[in-house]
Amino acid sequence: MASSAMKFLVLFAICVLPAFVSATARPVKTPLTVCGKVYCDTCRAGFETTATTFIAGANVMLECRDRKTMQVHYTANGVTDSTGSYEITVAYDHGDHLCEASLVSSPDAGCAKFAPGRDRSVVILTSNNGVASTIRYANNMGFMADQPMSGCAQVLQQYLEAEEDI
Repeated sequence: MASSAMKFLVLFAICVLPAFVSATARPVKTPLTVCGKVYCDTCRAGFETTATTFIAGANVMLECRDRKTMQVHYTANGVTDSTGSYEITVAYDHGDHLCEASLVSSPDAGCAKFAPGRDRSVVILTSNNGVASTIRYANNMGFMADQPMSGCAQVLQQYLEAEEDI
């Protein structure tokens, strides 16, 4: 009887325990990279236009929360380069989490207010979703200029004309 109990424990340890270990957060073989851009809505249009500029030195935060409790499990920060682009490396798989990139601050005092609906972007951070690339792209996020720059009427007119052609 003791022999069969011992065999059961060994079998349990070999078959079941690895499943528990693999279910915990662990580093992925190749880290994931979250990429995106931060812009200034210079015409206060609510979307990117031909007059949009990209912001160097903007601060971005990546945050992953538990889907049920919304408790924060992971945060990382990034800063945009001279082209307004940022990259944040993520070493752990977050397939069970809701992850979002969000704006923190702009170094441009004249363009530092969050553009409504453009201040965050959901990002799927798992290697178990069929995507072969390790790069995950976040939607561009933006700040609004305090005042529209000169020439915005002509810029926005382009979009009205394009809409009329549809």
